[in-house]
Amino acid sequence: MSKAEKTKQFIIEKTAPIFNTKGYSGTSMSDITDATGLTKGSIYGNFENKDEVAIAAFKYNIKKLQDTFANEIEKQKTFKDKLLVYPRLYSNYYDLKVTSGGCPILNTATEADDTHPILKKNVERALLWWKEKLIYFIEQGILAGEFKAKEINPEQIALTFIAIIEGAVMIAKVTGDFNNLPTIMLSLNKIINDLE
Repeated sequence: MSKAEKTKQFIIEKTAPIFNTKGYSGTSMSDITDATGLTKGSIYGNFENKDEVAIAAFKYNIKKLQDTFANEIEKQKTFKDKLLVYPRLYSNYYDLKVTSGGCPILNTATEADDTHPILKKNVERALLWWKEKLIYFIEQGILAGEFKAKEINPEQIALTFIAIIEGAVMIAKVTGDFNNLPTIMLSLNKIINDLE
């Protein structure tokens, strides 16, 4: 990594938790310079504008989230067990401390849906990637004979899966009651068990 690439990565790593906690609108250039210890000129020497920093920070947060789940999923032998990683890890999502401020998909989607088309597009990509991953696991589970094929609509299940998870994270965060996560994840466990 060149010095410029290292500086850019340093800026992303230091600002990613701020953007995920305060949002795009709530994160100021002062927040960015305070977090990095760099001047505005140094930030703009590495990024064209705040948008570029925000997008890079979102991608960084998403990668951390995806990597955390991918590492656990890789350890599983069956497709059912791969799916069960999600309710297991999301039951204690805030203890995982994957990203400060909660789920980057939920946080960024809530803010960017009407105000920031570029960030919204990045959230959409992350959601579609997640949906396709879940569809793949479900379809492979059908092919492997783990799940009953006739009664399953993989896309419907994948979308329901995501909606339950994101809804659970939102409820836990808004109420401050993180016991809601394992309670709601029991419903997701049931959906997965009912695939058999």
